[in-house]
Amino acid sequence: MTTSDILKDLREKHHLTQEELAERVLVTRQAVSRWETGETQPNTETLKLLSREYDVSINTLLGSPRQLYCQCCGMPLNEDQMISREPDGFFNEDYCKWCYADGKFTFQTRDALLNFLIEHMPNPEGLDVEDRRSQYDSWLSQLKHWKE
Repeated sequence: MTTSDILKDLREKHHLTQEELAERVLVTRQAVSRWETGETQPNTETLKLLSREYDVSINTLLGSPRQLYCQCCGMPLNEDQMISREPDGFFNEDYCKWCYADGKFTFQTRDALLNFLIEHMPNPEGLDVEDRRSQYDSWLSQLKHWKE
């Protein structure tokens, strides 16, 4: 789906007229109409308001143009319900809700996360603890939160 289709679909699912949505996100009815015809797209601040209004991520509003991954643990963020939120309620598309909640990180150190992964993640290859730790550490070092 295109952004214009998504915006129209969400508005209709929420039983809002273009005028009602315009009032809620502080734009004109004509602006909403132009978004829905694909003539223009909302700016960043308006996307944030739409995200909050519809309770979906900005990535979803834009048609999921990129695959999101938690930048702390590496988990794919395939659904908006998995994405963390800031204390003000806005989505933080960099992290999953298990690694970052209420403005705080769950794992204060990489070792704490590594210990959690070793204990809770399946081990289908039957690797020993040190090999698993090394493998996870290698993956984590590529994520924004743990880059040194």
